[in-house]
Amino acid sequence: MSEELQDAEAKVAQVAKAIKTKAPGTARGIETLFRSAYRVQMDLTGLADNKANMMISINGIIISIIIAAVAPKLDSNPWLLIPTTLFLCGNLISVVFAILAARPRVSTTNITLEDLEHSDGNILFFGDFANLSQDQFTDGMMSLLEEKTVVYETMIRNLYGLGSVLRKKFALLQWAYTAFMITLILGVVSFIGVFVWILQPTPGV
Repeated sequence: MSEELQDAEAKVAQVAKAIKTKAPGTARGIETLFRSAYRVQMDLTGLADNKANMMISINGIIISIIIAAVAPKLDSNPWLLIPTTLFLCGNLISVVFAILAARPRVSTTNITLEDLEHSDGNILFFGDFANLSQDQFTDGMMSLLEEKTVVYETMIRNLYGLGSVLRKKFALLQWAYTAFMITLILGVVSFIGVFVWILQPTPGV
């Protein structure tokens, strides 16, 4: 797990601990903690998406070059088959993990206002309140704002949800980068091995 993700989770834990223990502090201080935690989460989400897009672009370029430049020469140069196959399979695995990391995550479960009132879902998350009408959403928000503790609990739940999504994103990115690194190593080594084998002098010549 990256240091940025650990810092974000530490901030969220500080907020939860401050509210749970009712530690001395002003409401502005608690709001600052929430604002800081949300900002870090959003920055990390943007960072993860940028890394995923970079992996998609790099692997896409390599796959396109191999298919366009190398594949037509396999008939006359069959020794290119093994390294080319390693590159294509490895890049494909890497780009799949990168796409999974960048893919938007939207809940397909319909959440009603009654579900939100019983903490089944989060009214601050668009995927949960998108199915509600404007009046239902307004009523839910007004009910939420009546108690400060409930507001804080909902915000903590929302932060936890963001952190869970980030954890999955970074885990998928780790697989994408690992697959890319292994592909480069195996591909280059296989090319070198094939070149060495071809350049060996034929016995008796």
